[in-house]
Amino acid sequence: MTTILLVEDDKNQRLLYEQELRHEGYEIVTATNGKEALEKVQEQLPDLIIMDINMPKMDGIEAMGKILCKNKKVPVIINTAYSNYKDSFMSWAADAYIVKSSNLSELKDKIKEVLANKAMNS
Repeated sequence: MTTILLVEDDKNQRLLYEQELRHEGYEIVTATNGKEALEKVQEQLPDLIIMDINMPKMDGIEAMGKILCKNKKVPVIINTAYSNYKDSFMSWAADAYIVKSSNLSELKDKIKEVLANKAMNS
């Protein structure tokens, strides 16, 4: 089963995403901030990370940088409410960039695409 680490500080969004993605057949591990995400990655490397940016303790960009330093092959999808980060070179390390929406079809499609690319390149 494909494991996704979902990093999201907003409880309601985290629950919604977790429920929707479990329904799609993924195993979901959650973290509420970047610091917690680093701990989860050390316990078990996920197949994919969905990372929010604006979070307490450690933001998603910093967490993504630290995770990718040690695990270059793990794909990351940035999932944020702010489209302005897309122009930041720090976000370029991500495999995809999605602006949050109540419709999760774009995110679900992007997850499938990124996982397919990962499978082809490994």
